[in-house]
Order: sequence, then C-alpha cells, then structure tokens
Amino acid sequence: MSLGAERVLTARERNRALLERQLLLERRKLSLPKALERIGGIQAQYAPSMYVGLWSRLAGFERDQLTRALERRTVIQATLMRVTIHLVSRDDYWPMALGVRQASRDGWLAYRRGKATAADVKAAAKLVGGRLRAGASKKTELADDLDTMMFNGAGLWLDLVRIPPSGTWERRRADMYALAEEWIDSPDVTAEDGLPLLIDRYLRGFGPAAAADIANWIGVGPKDVAAALETIELRQFRDEKGKLLVDLPRLPLPSADLEAPPRFLPTWDATLLVHARATELLAEDDRPKVFSTKTPQSVPTFAIDGAVAGTWRYEKGKVKLDPFRKLSKSARDEIAGEAERLAAFHA
Repeated sequence: MSLGAERVLTARERNRALLERQLLLERRKLSLPKALERIGGIQAQYAPSMYVGLWSRLAGFERDQLTRALERRTVIQATLMRVTIHLVSRDDYWPMALGVRQASRDGWLAYRRGKATAADVKAAAKLVGGRLRAGASKKTELADDLDTMMFNGAGLWLDLVRIPPSGTWERRRADMYALAEEWIDSPDVTAEDGLPLLIDRYLRGFGPAAAADIANWIGVGPKDVAAALETIELRQFRDEKGKLLVDLPRLPLPSADLEAPPRFLPTWDATLLVHARATELLAEDDRPKVFSTKTPQSVPTFAIDGAVAGTWRYEKGKVKLDPFRKLSKSARDEIAGEAERLAAFHA
C-alpha cells in the first residue's frame, strides 16, 4: 500500500497542497471535464456556485462555457457523494454513481426506518421511471402523488441526472431530470470500479488526507475505504498530531512559504467542509460565521493568503466585502481587484 518514509506535514503545507490541487494557487487553462476530474467535482445545490467556483479556478472562464458543456453533456449534474448534487465530468459520472449507490440507499433507509421500506421506495422509483420514459422531465410531473421524501428516495433507486436549461446560471432551479442511461448511455463500469476512482479523485483534489476524511467526503463507511486503500499504491505522511495521512505518488506538495493569491469561494465550496478542516483554510474561530443552523450551505467567502478572511455578496452591480477583521492595505488592494473582476463576471 505505502511507499516511502512518513514525513510530517504541517497544517500550512497541507493548506498549500489543498490550494494547488484545487487550482486556487494559480488559474489554469483546462477543459471543464478535466478540471472537474482534477478537483473532485463541484457541489451544485445552488447553480451559481458552480460558475463562481470554476471562475476562481480556470483562466479565462466565462459563464456560457459551463452552460454549453451541460447542454453538450460533457459535464453532468447529479446526486452523488454524500447524497448531494455535484457537477462532474461525463466520464466520472457512472463510476461515481455506482460507487456510492449502495451506501446512499442504505443510509436513506436507515434514516427513515419506520417511515418507509425498500419495497415502498422501489415502487416509487418504478413510478418515476415510467413517467420519465413516457417523456416527463419536470419535478412537478415526476413527483405527482409522491411526497418530497419518497421522490428523493426514488432518485436513489434510479440513476437520475439534472438536465438543462434548469440548474444553470440563467435558470437556477434544478427541477428537470432524465434517466442517466438515456442522457449519456448505459455504464461500461461496475460498482467495484467506483470506490477506487472516488479515492483517486479525492486525493488529487484534497490530499494528502486521513482515510476517515476520504470516507466522509465520499459518504461511505471507513472500513470500505480502508479496504480499498490496501489495493492502491500510496505514499504515507503524518500530520503534526501523528495521524496517518495517505496520498497518491508524485502529486504536488508546494512549499509552505509559497504565497497564495486572493480568491473568492461560493456557497457549498468543498474546501471548507469538515473533511478538509485540518488544512486550516477556514479557521475554527471563524467557522460559525460561515456555517450555522441558518446557513448550513455556508455563505460566499473570500480567502487572503490561503485563509478565509470574510464574506462577500453581489449587490447592485458590485461585489461587497465583509471582512472578519481589519485587512492590510496590500490585502485590500489585491482583493479589491479580484472583486472588480468577479463583479464583471456577474454582470
């Protein structure tokens, strides 16, 4: 499983590794599918988050690039890791969907024990699938006579994708669906192919990492991830508390001294979620300002030198900043220029 000695990585080194792998140290010229494969996809519960997340990561990115890619089916929106909506490449969709399928179904049934059975949700899935094959696509048509819980459950027993024009910058409510096998053909992979690919995508986008963090991001059991890691060539590290970290060979580990440019992050950005908290991109003292019972989806944030320094909002043609604390003049100047470019992207 492992290669090499267990070097200790500081939180700052892990922070720079995260920023590099998430394309947040330098915007890159990559196709949308390749970029999504590099960063492990983008959470897409709120459609504009996909666009802002890609704008912060890709050189010259424009909004219509993503809308066209959705229309051309080179990128796909679907419920995947942790039963949340993600934007992923077409090639990654099937292994990811199959890799999380059983865990998602088991989790749904466990959470609703006493309220619904496997037979109940299979019947709902059969109903929704029949309506899709008959030509329906809007949620209002597909969910007729089903409550929200049962419709969402049916989506785990069917392979559903969200289709444009819904779920785009122009039409943000993702309320149109298709069967994946009709939208992008049937899979040529199996469920056994899924977990290794998911681990690969996680480490390429967020590593080095503990096995528990990989499992948290995917939404499967830690034992399943641990077993899969035994089959993958890895290198090992330790964090400053001695916890074992794993990584794929030859992935970048930038110097801790490397300066990080200012960056804007949208709601739902996975770099701020629990699985990545050890990188200290979001300080624990500031976490309640970003995530709360009123804002479980987080709020839009901006980072200065690799750490979230405040929140932002687009209002009346401008990006307005709410720093958590006083910024230096150089930081204010840098983030102001980035804010002007983000405002132009919104216009």
